[in-house]
Amino acid sequence: MGFQQREDIQHAYQRVRARSLEIAAPLSAEDCCAQSMPDASPAKWHLAHTTWFFETFILEPHEPGFAPFHCAYRVLFNSYYNGVGARHPRPQRGLLTRPSLDEVRAYRLDVDRRMAQLLAGSADPAVAALVELGLQHEQQHQELMLTDVKHLLAQNPLYPAYTPQEMEAGAAPGSLSWIAFDGGLAEIGYGGSGFCFDNELPRHWTYVAPFELASRLVTNAEYLEFIEAGGYRDPALWLAEGWDRVCAGEIPHPLYWIDRQDGWHEFTLHGVQPLDSARPVTHVSLYEADAYARWRARNESGVRLPTEAEWEFAARQAALAAGGLHPPAANGDGLLQMFGACWQWTSSSYAPYPGYAPAPGAVGEYNGKFMVNQYVLRGSSCATPDGHARASYRNFFPAGARWQFTGIRLAR
Repeated sequence: MGFQQREDIQHAYQRVRARSLEIAAPLSAEDCCAQSMPDASPAKWHLAHTTWFFETFILEPHEPGFAPFHCAYRVLFNSYYNGVGARHPRPQRGLLTRPSLDEVRAYRLDVDRRMAQLLAGSADPAVAALVELGLQHEQQHQELMLTDVKHLLAQNPLYPAYTPQEMEAGAAPGSLSWIAFDGGLAEIGYGGSGFCFDNELPRHWTYVAPFELASRLVTNAEYLEFIEAGGYRDPALWLAEGWDRVCAGEIPHPLYWIDRQDGWHEFTLHGVQPLDSARPVTHVSLYEADAYARWRARNESGVRLPTEAEWEFAARQAALAAGGLHPPAANGDGLLQMFGACWQWTSSSYAPYPGYAPAPGAVGEYNGKFMVNQYVLRGSSCATPDGHARASYRNFFPAGARWQFTGIRLAR
């Protein structure tokens, strides 16, 4: 965002905070309280936790005469900041029927009022930096609200839609082509003057060998060929842990695919839709993405998932794009769908860049302590808030994660 003046901060604060309420608006109070799995959180919790962030990290140290809205919220809505204190167990967030949704909304109003007073009278650059971090943090939770709600609604046998808006069929994306990059010595990491997360730093030199990147994401039709060719029955294609999950019945096909007598369907935020062959396959794990790449490599030598350095090197020529509520089909020529469709799995483990140092204090727990047993995803998804994406952004999830809008881009 790159705020320069107090008015910029105040406007951005109001805009981002209002967007969270807009996302929650189609939901009932019951929708907002339920938790479908330990990795997902209720919408009510997201609304409260993002408010907790501003109260805890900005109001508490900077507001004259600070007093918490409710002393119990410090524990109830702390996510993973051990430096702040005790936390309510993550798998039990859906059991928090109290405070009510109305009380959480009152909490937001109170903190927003106090933040407005603080911002109107403060020119402290340290406060501005924390506010920007809080807003970027809230935008991350806005994407999580959509993906968590989608997972929740998918557990209902009625398959209720989040939105009544109809989803148009995607246009035929055309043949996948390969775009060549010479590689060489490249600077990787954030190099601008605006905001970035600490895991995008420091910018550093790395060597990228010549490579090719697929012009677009793998489509549903292409992935269906993999399924029909026995891809989920061939252990030679799978990483060991992924094959264990296939054998256990945990990943029989992409999440939200539904096999009916009249063909494959997909649960979306628009409800159940016939599987659109033109749109990119999404909600796949790293295991599935890697297995698909290995399958393609049997007929196309060298096909694999890209490294995160290759992805960022190529993304320098890609245009930022915003999505909707489901990944759009590819449209046009050149390097497509780098942003605004699906997060793209890379083969890179999530690790610190050379010279990385987390921020001091509890805020330093934001990224660094998760740099183990995770893989990097690049780009952005249809659910990523407009303006939140950039080429150096490093998303990360465990290899088995599927409830985010995750897709497949090939390299060779």
